[in-house]
Amino acid sequence: MQTADVVIIGGGIVGSSIAYHLTVQGCRGVLVIERESAPGKGSTGKSMGGVRAQFSTPVSIQMSLYSIPFYAGFEERLGYPCDYRPQGYLFCATNENQMAYLRTNYAQQVKMGLRNVRLMAGDEIRSMFPQLRGEDIVGGSFCSTDGFVDPYSAMTGFMTWAADHGAALWKNTVVTAVTTDAAGIASVETTRGKVSTRKLVNCAGPWAAGVAKLAGVDLPVEPLRRMLVPSEPFDDFPHTAPMIIDMSNGFHFRPEAQGFLLAWNDPEETPGFKTDFDTGFVEKILTRAADRVPCFANLPVNPKRAWAGLYEMTPDHHPILGEAPGLPGFFLANGFSGHGVMHAPATGKILSDLILTGKTDLIDASLLSLKRFAEGRLIHETAVL
Repeated sequence: MQTADVVIIGGGIVGSSIAYHLTVQGCRGVLVIERESAPGKGSTGKSMGGVRAQFSTPVSIQMSLYSIPFYAGFEERLGYPCDYRPQGYLFCATNENQMAYLRTNYAQQVKMGLRNVRLMAGDEIRSMFPQLRGEDIVGGSFCSTDGFVDPYSAMTGFMTWAADHGAALWKNTVVTAVTTDAAGIASVETTRGKVSTRKLVNCAGPWAAGVAKLAGVDLPVEPLRRMLVPSEPFDDFPHTAPMIIDMSNGFHFRPEAQGFLLAWNDPEETPGFKTDFDTGFVEKILTRAADRVPCFANLPVNPKRAWAGLYEMTPDHHPILGEAPGLPGFFLANGFSGHGVMHAPATGKILSDLILTGKTDLIDASLLSLKRFAEGRLIHETAVL
C-alpha cells in the first residue's frame, strides 16, 4: 500500500494550486489524483478566465486581493506563464439602483484595500467606448487590475512546479472509496490501488458532492451549465477593451484572440451534468450582444467553436473551504460558483495553511465552513456573473 501526507482528488486549477502551495510550504508527500488523461478537462479548461476584485463581500474581495497580484507575478514566481492581462472589468449600470449598488461595493472594496477601482460617469463610459449603445448607461465601476488569465496555463504552471518539487500526479485514476477510522480519514481506494493518508482534499469541481458522499459527507454543491460563444476575428470593437458587463441583463464579453468571447447566464438553465452546447443559445446571446454593442449585429460566429462547461454552485454562491465538520482530515475546496479560476491562488494558500497548521490569516476561514449552511450563516454575494 502506498502512503501520502496529503491526497488531493481533482487535478484542475484548484487542486493544482493547493498542491503548489503545500509543496512551497515544504510538504513533500503530496499526491494529486486525476481521473482524466490530463488535468483541466473539467471546468478549468472551459473557463472564461476572468479575474476581478470587484465583489460585494469582504471575503471574496480578500481572496481576490491575494489572487490577482499572485497572477501578476506568476511567471516570475513559478517560471511558467499564466497570460495575466490587466485590461480591467467595466460594470455598466443602467439605472440608479444598480449605480447605488456599485457605490456600496466600491466603498467596501476601497475599505478592504483595493486601490485601482473607480466609479465612472455615464459620459465617460460613452466617450471611452462610443461603440456601445450608451444612452441608458448612467455610470459604472472600473478596476484596472481586474482582467483575464489563461486558466489552462495557470493550472499547468501550478502542477508542473509542484511535480518538480516532489508532488506526484496520477492520471487516468478514479477514487472508488474512502475509508475512515476513529481518528478520521484513513485511506483512499483507487483504480491504481490503495493509498494510506490522514489528509484528503476534495477538489472535484462539479463532481464534488459525489466524492464527499464516499466519505459520508453531504455537500450542497450542484453543477450548472454555462455556455460561452467565441466570435471569429472582428475589428470593429477595440481589442484593448476590458471585460464589459451590461448590468441590465448580465450579458458580458471580452477580447479573445482576434475576436471576442461572449457570455450570459441564461436564467432558464437548470442544474445537472449537461456539457453539450445548445445551439439555440447563440441567437439568445447575439440578440443581447447586438442590443448593447450595435456593431456586434455583424459579429461572425461559428456555433461549432462554442462550448459549455459546468459551474459548481452552492446555495450562497460562495465556496466551501476547510475541514469537514465531524470528519478530521477531510478538507473541502468546493463550490466556487464560477470563481474557481480567479480565486485559485488564494484557495491554495488558505487550504495549505489549514492542512499544515490548522489556521490561516488570509481570511476568516470559519465564514466559508460547510457548517454555515446548517447554522443558517449564508453569505449574500450579489455580484455573480
